[in-house]
Amino acid sequence: MSSDEWIVIGVLVAMVAALVTRRVSPAVGVTGALLALYFADVLSTGQLLSGFSNPAPATIAALYVISGAIERSGALVPLTRRVLKTGAPQASLARLAGVSAGLSAVVANTPIVAMLIGPVERWARRGKEAPSKYLIPLSYAAVLGGMPTIIGTSTNVIASGIVASSTGEAFGFFEPAKLGLPVAILGLIMITLLSRRVLPARGEFSSDAIEQPFTVSMQVSEGGSIDGKTVAEAGLRQLGSVYVVAVQRSQEITSPVNPELVLRAGDQVTFAGQVDDVVELDRLPGLDLLEGDQVSALEDGQHAWFEAVVGATSPLVGKSIKGSDFRRRYQAAVIAIHRSGAGLDAPLGTARLHIGDSLLLVADQDFAARWRNRGDFLLVQRRREPPPTASRSAGRSLLILVGVAIAALAGVGVLKAALFGAAATVLTGALTPRQARDSVDVNVVVLIGAAIGVGVGVEASGLANRLGDLLVELTGGAGTWGVAVGVVLATLLLTELITNAGAVALMVPIAMRVADDVGAEPRLFALGITVAASASFLTPIGYQTNTMVYGPGRYRFTDYLRLGLPLTVMVVALVPVLMVI
Repeated sequence: MSSDEWIVIGVLVAMVAALVTRRVSPAVGVTGALLALYFADVLSTGQLLSGFSNPAPATIAALYVISGAIERSGALVPLTRRVLKTGAPQASLARLAGVSAGLSAVVANTPIVAMLIGPVERWARRGKEAPSKYLIPLSYAAVLGGMPTIIGTSTNVIASGIVASSTGEAFGFFEPAKLGLPVAILGLIMITLLSRRVLPARGEFSSDAIEQPFTVSMQVSEGGSIDGKTVAEAGLRQLGSVYVVAVQRSQEITSPVNPELVLRAGDQVTFAGQVDDVVELDRLPGLDLLEGDQVSALEDGQHAWFEAVVGATSPLVGKSIKGSDFRRRYQAAVIAIHRSGAGLDAPLGTARLHIGDSLLLVADQDFAARWRNRGDFLLVQRRREPPPTASRSAGRSLLILVGVAIAALAGVGVLKAALFGAAATVLTGALTPRQARDSVDVNVVVLIGAAIGVGVGVEASGLANRLGDLLVELTGGAGTWGVAVGVVLATLLLTELITNAGAVALMVPIAMRVADDVGAEPRLFALGITVAASASFLTPIGYQTNTMVYGPGRYRFTDYLRLGLPLTVMVVALVPVLMVI
C-alpha cells in the first residue's frame, strides 16, 4: 500500500468513528476529513474544491429554494386534506404512502414529511388511532418515492455528479428509475401490508402510552395550597395519564416518589404524561411551572406552544437546556421534553439532549418561521393550530416546479433547470430573497460538496482500486451477482453509520471500478449504490425524515427495525439482481 492509501484509511476511520459516536455533525465530520486529506497532500487544491465545483451542491441548493416556496405557500394542503379522509385504515395508509412517495419524486422529501406530520397526527387521533402506525410509513414512503428521479433525493444528485466526473455523462432525469422504480413499488406494497401489523401503537390511544411521556418540571409555591402536604394529600396521584416521576430538594433527588413524601416550598416536582395533558399542568394550584412567566404570556396572544425535534446536526445535541443558553439563543422556553424509549436521567434544565428529542416550547408567534429551515431543529410544528390553507403564491410555486421537471426532461440539464426554477421563485415573488436564503439547508450543501471531495481522495489515492480488487476477491466466487450483493451491503452499512451522502460518495467510485473488473455495466452499479444509499430503514438517525418522525411518533430506537428490516432485506435481494440483468 502507498503512503497516500494509508493516510486515506486513517482519515476515513477517524471520520467514521466521529460520526458513529455523534461527536460531530455529519457536515463537520466529512469536511474535517476533506481538509485532513488536503493538508496531508493527498488532494491538490483543485481536488479539494472539486466537490463544490461539482453541479450537485448548487443543484440541491436550488431545489431547496423551490421546495421552500411550495412548503410556505401551502400548495399541497388541498391534496393533503383529500388523502387524510375517513375510510378503512388500510386504504388510508395506502393513500398516504402513495401520495408521500409521488410528491417526493419531484419535491425534496424533507419538506414533504415536515408538511404531513402534523396533519397525520391530527387525523390519526380523530380516528382514535395511534400516530405511530402512520409516521414511520410516511418517512419510508418519502424515501422510496425519491429513488426513481434525479431530483427526488440528494443521493441521486450526488451520484449523478460523481458519474458525470468519471464518464462525462450525468444521469438522465428518469435513469435512476431503472432500479429505483421496482424498489419503490415493491416497498410501497410492503409498507401498506405490513405497517399496521408490525408497528407498535404508541401515543395517546396506545395501551402503553404512559411509557412514552413528555417530562415537565414544576416548583412547589411558598405558602401555596400543597406546601407541607404529602404527595397523596396534594392530589398528585390522581392526574389521569400524568404521574409524578421525581422530587428534587436542593441537590437530593427522590425517585420513585412515596405517596407519603411531604412537599416543601421550593421542591422541584417532575411529572410525565402525554403532551396535551402536560400543557394543562400550569393550572394546578400550589405549583408553578419553572418557565411560568413564559406560559402566562400565552393569555395575551403573543406566544404559542411549539414542538421541535432535535436533529443530528443540531448544536444542542449533548448539551443541556441551561448549558446551551436556550432561552437567549432561541427566544423560547422549554416546558417539557419527550424522549422515546427512555426516561430523562436528570431534571429538565440539566438533562443532556439527544438526537430525536422532542421539545415542547413556549415562544413568540414567529418561532416556526425563524427555525423551520435551520439545522437546529429537524421539525418545528405549532401545537393546537388549525391546518394552513394554500396562499396566493401556491399556483406559481407549482407551475415553477412543473416547469423545472419539463426542462430537465427536455434535456436542458438538471442544474440549469433547478437554477432557473430558483430564480423564477424569487422573481415572481413566491419567496423573498431572504426566505429563499433561509430555505437552503447549508449543512446539507456543505456535506454534499465535502463528501464528493472525500470520494475523489479515495479514488485519487488508489484506495478505490485496491478496495474494489479486495471486494471482487472476497465475493467473486459467487459471480457478478455476489459482487453486486457485496457492494450493496457495504453501502447499506455506511449509510446507517455516516449518512447517505457520505456512503454514496465513497462507494460509487469503488462500485464503478468493481463493475469494470467483473465485466458489468458501471452505470448500473453506480445506480445500485445510489438506491442502496437511499435505503435507510433501520434506524432513526440514518436519514433526516426518519429522525423527524422519531419524537412525534413517540417511537423507540428499535421500532424502526420492525418495518425497516423487511424493507432492507427486499433491497438486498432485489437491487443486486437489477444491477446484473
